[in-house]
This record gives sequence, C-alpha cells and structure tokens, in this order.
Amino acid sequence: MAVKAVESFDEAVVFINSHSSHHTDSILTESKANASKFCKMIDSAGTFVNASTRFADGLRYGFGTEVGISTGRTHARGPVGLEGLVIYKYLLRSGAEGGHVVGEFGMGAGKKRYAHEAISMMKLPFEEDAVIADASA
Repeated sequence: MAVKAVESFDEAVVFINSHSSHHTDSILTESKANASKFCKMIDSAGTFVNASTRFADGLRYGFGTEVGISTGRTHARGPVGLEGLVIYKYLLRSGAEGGHVVGEFGMGAGKKRYAHEAISMMKLPFEEDAVIADASA
C-alpha cells in the first residue's frame, strides 16, 4: 500500500497514478465532485468511491473464479475478435452513510464456500528427477 499526505486533490491523483498497481483504487470523500473527478482521472481498472477495494474480485463481479489478473492496458495476443480488444474500467460508488466493506467470502449460513482440494503430487510435472517434499510427513 502506498500512502502519502498531500496538499491537494490534484497532487493525490499524480501520486496514485505514479505509484498504484493500476488494479483498483478507492477514495473516501463526502464531495461528489471529487468522487467524479477521481473516477475519471485515476488510471486503474477499478475506481471505487467510499467502498472497500476488496469488492474488486472476479467472483463478486460475476465472472466466476479468477484465473489471472491483468493490470495492462492492452491484453490481447494472437488472433482476437472484437470482444478481445475491449478494455473495461469498473466504477463502484457506495450509497451507504458509512460506505461499504466486503464480508468474508464463504462465512455464514447460505454463503458459497471455496472448493479447494489438496493436490497430492510427489513429482513436478515434466521433471523426472524433481521431487516435492511430502507436507504431511
């Protein structure tokens, strides 16, 4: 996390655009004007207002399980159709008095659970002599 006390909104934008991962950034503000400027000026895939950046999750967006995360601006490689050339930016603005936070995934009645399963491999794929230490020993 990059944190810096700044003198102005514009200085904050320059700092964020220089030091952010460009994945997701959030602002806590009571100013609708600053919220709008933040969403327009921050060069990140997700810009959130008064909401936790933990909302930036493929499962929460309805994409299913994430298989990768990209912070690049152009991601297409090889033959691609129009859909492969589209780049998205996600905006989220909390309407609640105190903002919104994300609850733990899979905690509590009626919530989905992770379906992790242990993979038992004694050798690395494609490497005959490489042996993985047995974690249960």
